[in-house]
Amino acid sequence: MNAIQKHLGPAELTRLLQAEFPQSFAAEGAMMIEEAVPMRARVRLPFHDRHLRPGGTIAGPAMFGLADCALYIAVLATIGWVPMAVTTNLTINFMSKPQPGDIVGDCRLLKLGKKLAVGEVYIHSAGRDDAVAHAVGTYSIPPR
Repeated sequence: MNAIQKHLGPAELTRLLQAEFPQSFAAEGAMMIEEAVPMRARVRLPFHDRHLRPGGTIAGPAMFGLADCALYIAVLATIGWVPMAVTTNLTINFMSKPQPGDIVGDCRLLKLGKKLAVGEVYIHSAGRDDAVAHAVGTYSIPPR
């Protein structure tokens, strides 16, 4: 079966993720999948005061979580529903201070093998093109 046959779109992934991870995908202010196609995903984290840090900017843990979820969604959109795929590494560089508001993670898989997927995520404030953070991560894909 090739990647296109396994493809899960935003609506199907949202339904599955709401059941598996309600704290991240079904709660108030949950992440929203805007795009999910083979090798790519775009995920939005709606603004909430709980994402702020002192100084009035979006906190690093909120951006880190968005990057991790965007990478996970890109992997699942490509290989199908394999919920036990797990993060093995994620590195993030914070490049500028995002203002309070929604943040968006654009993920692109760089390599997809049988056991590992490697991707990058650019995070930006909604409505802006300049990146506020850049993450690179690796996911382990369990044997079928």
